[in-house]
Order: sequence, then structure tokens, then C-alpha cells
Amino acid sequence: MGQMTYEEAIQYIHSTYKFGMKLGLENIKRLLGYMGNPEKNLKIIHVAGTNGKGSTSSFISSILKEAGYKVALYTSPYLEEFEERMKINGENISREKLVYYVEYIKPIIARMVQEGYNHPTEFEVITAIAFKYFSDEEVDFVVLEVGLGGRFDATNAISSSLVSVITSIDYDHMDKLGNTLGDIAYEKAGIIKKKGVVVSFYQQEEALKVISDACEVREAYLTILDKNNIVIKEQNSDFQVFDYKNFKDLKITLLGTHQIYNASLAVEVIQKLKNIYGYQISEEAIKRGLMNAKWPGRLEVMKKRPYVVIDGAHNPQGMTVLKESLKLFNYRRLILVIGMLKDKEVDKMLNIITPVADVIITTTPLSDRACGAKDLASKISRNSVFAVDQIDKAVNEALKMAGEEDMVLFCGSLYMIGHVRKLLRGVLNKK
Repeated sequence: MGQMTYEEAIQYIHSTYKFGMKLGLENIKRLLGYMGNPEKNLKIIHVAGTNGKGSTSSFISSILKEAGYKVALYTSPYLEEFEERMKINGENISREKLVYYVEYIKPIIARMVQEGYNHPTEFEVITAIAFKYFSDEEVDFVVLEVGLGGRFDATNAISSSLVSVITSIDYDHMDKLGNTLGDIAYEKAGIIKKKGVVVSFYQQEEALKVISDACEVREAYLTILDKNNIVIKEQNSDFQVFDYKNFKDLKITLLGTHQIYNASLAVEVIQKLKNIYGYQISEEAIKRGLMNAKWPGRLEVMKKRPYVVIDGAHNPQGMTVLKESLKLFNYRRLILVIGMLKDKEVDKMLNIITPVADVIITTTPLSDRACGAKDLASKISRNSVFAVDQIDKAVNEALKMAGEEDMVLFCGSLYMIGHVRKLLRGVLNKK
């Protein structure tokens, strides 16, 4: 049998999509068992939450890397290429390695199915591959981002973690996680381990109660981020400077006030690794790690004059944060290019972001769950709205319209943003 190509490997992974989403950990635990439980060799920082998971994970892994450790980062979804989901010290898994692990896992899954068990889902397969890859590479830490929820998420097949981190909780995926903040918080709190260490964003009352109750039941040690420990010193369209506790003049290049909070949450997690487990992480490493942390597609400035900015906000909280963050920029007109998935709170998000735009172009993300550009445009009651179905056309139209003093903002769905980012890199580099 010849070796698989990269395309075949990716296709195999995506073909498991048809096995749907099965909530429950039995399947992934069984798969990992067949693989000799690679996850048991890993020291894990587990990150759940609605918004800010990715940036917080990126800050934590960047600090640990600066402290001289070998750090794996597992995130989803990806923006431009699948390999972004598994990184070690900032480098994506190579295509060759990915093919190797798909070839490794394929017969194991076949055996599992043959023995009468459920076929693992796409996310379960990817998560199992990541655990195996990280274990083979003998990393010092894994920063592990939850896919969806927490309690039944495939990443929660792990039996222990150094720290469970819970970022900001808000309404998202209500169809799968419940309708109240309490229900959603209950799912996220599912990652809390017995006698574990937990660091949480300050949440709304209802969510916080659920988290602290879960900690009590599991005798876990809870720290809640205290807003009063954060002093914001400078914010502009290039960087932000803030103090957190005794750490002065921490600088980040991720934009928006929410990123200062995410960075502070990351510093709190690092403090736990130092104080509870005795890991050596200097203040210098914390400063450099925060400064060097990148998280593409979140209020990312692709160009200046005119400003071309992309943002992956795809729920109301994300949109509100995005709208607030626009204050960091000086521009004349805002040209908004927006595409959304129809299973999101479309009307709510449009009501938040469209009033601040001068011109609006709606487009259709590359997803079978996409809301069509015309449908989206019909929900916006004003004159200057154009529906442009194809994303590349929408990108070109928007750039053509923009004068030097304007801002072009792309937002609404991560699926769209990844595609736009690739297009922009091509277009803007040519100019």
C-alpha cells in the first residue's frame, strides 16, 4: 500500500464529519485506550469559555515558550490551514507528520468499528491525533483549547490537568449547551478536575455561582480574575500597555480592551504554575511572551491607509467588543463587509454592528450553514447595503470603495475571515 497524500489525509479526517457530534466521552476514551493513552504523558492547561479561549491560550503558550519550555498548543477552528490546530513552539504540525498520524490512526479506528463500537467523530479523531503527536514529541506543556462546551468535549477525555481555565462565558451554541448562562457555565465547568486548580474570568453572577459550586463539589481551588488588579495605561491601534498586580507596563499587540483581560487571565494562570507547581517562569518571560503573542483574525490590522481590519466576532458579545474596539482607530468612513452563518444570532449581531457603518456589503461565507448575502442584506433596513455573493468579489469591491482615510472591516464568521485573510494577503502584497 502506497503512502497517503496530504489531500487524502485531510479528506479522511473530514470524511468522519458524517459521524456527527456525539456528546459523551466514551468514544474518545476508547479510541485513546486503543492508542495506549498518549494523553496520560501530558501536562495540560485546559481552556474553556465562550469568547477569548484562543487568545488566552495563545498568551499562555507564548509565555511558556519564552520561559524556555517546549509548548504544544491545540486550538480550533483554524483560519487558513488545518495544520494550525496543532502547534509546538508556534510552529504548525508539518503536512508529512499529519499524514503519518492519519495513517497511524486509520487502522486503529477500523479495528474499533469492526469490534462493534461507534466510529469516532471528526473532532475526536483530530484530538486523538494531537495527543499522540504531542506525546511523541515529549512536550513540556500542552495548552488545550476546548472545542465546544467542556463537559462532553473530546478534549475532556483527559483525567488530569495542571490548571483548568474558564474564559468569558456568554450565549453561544445554545442548541447544544442550553439556554441559560447557568446551563452554559455548567458545561464549561465540566473541565474542572477533582482537587484541581481553576482560574476563571470574572463572570456574570449566574455563571460564577455554577463555577464556584462545581469547585466546591470537586474540592477544587478557584481563583477569579479581579478587575481591580488591572490598570490600563495606553491603548491605540498598534499596541496596549497595562499593569496587572505587581507586573508593570505589560505590553500586548492584540487590540481591544478584552485582550487586556485575556492577557491578565493568562498571567494569573502562569502565577499558579509558578506558585503551586514550582515551574520557573521569570517576569522577563511573561513580558516577552505577552508581547510576542499573536492571534490572527481577531481585530487584526492587515493594512493601514486605508485601514483594512479583520475580526472573527460571531456572537453578540464578540460583536459588542468589536464595536467598542473601533474607538481605537481614526477613520472617515467605515465600510463593513459582513457574512454570517444562519445558526447564529444574526439579527442581534446586525443590530449591534450595522449602525456604526457607512457602507455595508453582505457576502456568503464558505459553509453549508451560511446565510446567503441577499438574505443577510434584506435584514438590514437602510440604503447603502450591497449584496455580493462571492467573497473575493466582496473583498475587491470594498477595497475599491475605500479612500485612504477610510476603514474596511470584515467580520461575522471565522469561516469567512480565514478565507478573506488569505485573499487579502495576496491582494495587499501585490500593491
